Amino acid sequence: MNRLIWKRIYEKVEDSDGFRVFVDRLWARGIKKETAAIDYWAKEITPTKELREDYHRGKISFEIFSEKYSDELNKNPYFNQFIQKIEKKLEKENVTFVFASKKPEFSHIPILRKYIDEKLEKRSEERFSRN
Repeated sequence: MNRLIWKRIYEKVEDSDGFRVFVDRLWARGIKKETAAIDYWAKEITPTKELREDYHRGKISFEIFSEKYSDELNKNPYFNQFIQKIEKKLEKENVTFVFASKKPEFSHIPILRKYIDEKLEKRSEERFSRN
């Protein structure tokens, strides 16, 4: 299987990136869409506008933000379709999740990364157990 890669959109695009997925709701400042080499903009799996704004305005802590975003992901009707798309792409090439945050450790990225890793691992185990 190919690799999942995570990097900022400001980093150089490389051939080894494979299928590039932008995982922020808002477009990155200073980056032209034409030169970003994004294959898919996954707005539907990012935190809702309300949750993102509450966190960025300091109304909720990172811990609360993490819990609420995890809950959003669990209830997200688009996530299964998204993860299926990622699995299919991984069969053929690397998939690079691209984000804009300067401090990803304090953004939705670690929550999303953990959630995606867990879902892919679970789906892989289920496929393996069926064979």
